[in-house]
Amino acid sequence: MSHDHVARRSFLTGLGLATVGTGVAHARPTNPWAGGDRWFAGDHHIHTHYSSDGQYSVAQQVAKAREYGLDWVVITDHGGVAHQKLSLDLVTPDVERTRRAHRDVLVYQGLEWNIPGAEHATLFLPPGRNSVDILRAFEAAYDGGVLSTPVADGGKGLIARATSPDGEPYALAALRYLDAQVRSGQTDIALMFANHPARRGVDSPHELRGWRDAAPDVAVGMEGAPGHQAAGIPGGRGGARGYYDGSPGPDSFPGYAPAAAENPYRTYGGFDWMTARVGGLWDSMLAEGKPWWVTATSDSHQVYGDTLTPGPGDHGRTGTRGPAVDSGVAHKEYGDFFPGWYSSTVVGARSKSYVDVMRGLQAGKVIAVHGRLIDGLNLRVRSSVDARGVTLGGRTFVRRGGDVEVTIDVQRAAGPNFSGAVPRLAKVDLIAGPITGPVSNRDAFIAPETSVVKTFEMRGGRVSHTFRGVERSFYLRVRGSDGNRLTSDGGPVVDVIAAADPWSDLWFYANPVFVDVV
Repeated sequence: MSHDHVARRSFLTGLGLATVGTGVAHARPTNPWAGGDRWFAGDHHIHTHYSSDGQYSVAQQVAKAREYGLDWVVITDHGGVAHQKLSLDLVTPDVERTRRAHRDVLVYQGLEWNIPGAEHATLFLPPGRNSVDILRAFEAAYDGGVLSTPVADGGKGLIARATSPDGEPYALAALRYLDAQVRSGQTDIALMFANHPARRGVDSPHELRGWRDAAPDVAVGMEGAPGHQAAGIPGGRGGARGYYDGSPGPDSFPGYAPAAAENPYRTYGGFDWMTARVGGLWDSMLAEGKPWWVTATSDSHQVYGDTLTPGPGDHGRTGTRGPAVDSGVAHKEYGDFFPGWYSSTVVGARSKSYVDVMRGLQAGKVIAVHGRLIDGLNLRVRSSVDARGVTLGGRTFVRRGGDVEVTIDVQRAAGPNFSGAVPRLAKVDLIAGPITGPVSNRDAFIAPETSVVKTFEMRGGRVSHTFRGVERSFYLRVRGSDGNRLTSDGGPVVDVIAAADPWSDLWFYANPVFVDVV
């Protein structure tokens, strides 16, 4: 059984807004559908004892990632003065040793960047002769922790706080620097994903747009679902999924003010409000017709139920906490899962190589998945003038008044997740909205014409839909749920503090496809 939503007519007919781009550009669709890409599950946000709040070694985290089915991971210890001056030299040989010990897992070296003027971000590079030098120079010049630390304490004292607005120009300069490293051949590729973007409300819409536009091949997306998913387990830490239990602070964007009906500072079905809200901030960016991808990560620091506790080292003085200590007590106040235990970023790539997996991330061939709700998804979007079609992250075209066919092949979970249950995909939503072009107000975070076009109740693995008589350029995206916790209109429910079992509310979000009318 499926049902159509009347709202789709609002952008398929009527206004006939100008096409984005030119006909020449559409002669070569991007990201063409191949049906042969392999899926590689990974995690781009993992901490070790080289973070002041971490406790595991690189080897421990990678071994767990391998145990829980991941193909690639990124080590992202917190940036700052101690990390830049001390930890980077310590973690690098650990990463190299772990690569040799676990050759079936891609181990990227990265950084959790304190974005000047904003939140955190994953920044990473593939292995290469210049990779560590680029990371070192980047952190010294552009990390918000370094820039806000007084000179007397080893920093630069150039901005008031790591998140204060006077840092925003440094963030743009940082991304342009990385882009220049790629363009000059110093590294094959560099990627940045904004982490837990709505958690403290300091990633304003204009900043997200600014990062994307400053270096569109580097700043490619955000955590659609943050880590720390165990933090809301009843009887545990007493917090919220993702540690999303805060409220506005001095550097928060005023437009994110919580209200009775909606709270941007909470997760919805474990996903960040920016992603989960249909017609929200993510959709407002996609409606500009520009790529911006979402992922899901563990942000693993301290794992729920683990008996280990942080080592006694002085991180600020030595750059490491040292080896963890076994307390013999299961710590239910910890809010994390090991990499791959619950969250995964599933990437379509030609091969399991460092650069190919990053190219897949850069291209948006990405699904953000919780609890192994699905193992993969082949999305194919095509029209009569592009019979082959395109897939996740792609761009195709249709003649005005023509039809666009969407086929969704879901690879259901082939076995149990790490709660011991085989997850059941109950429904898939097809979401779409018009491409209306660049916004005049770069702090806009609403796409009012975006809606759920069709909901499929999943009994098999393949569903399809045809957009008929298309008059306006549009984008589409797909999400799915186990159906356990839904609003009256089928959306995700806001997660309650200290009462949100992550295993009982599973979702996946796939990245969009753009369709231009010519």
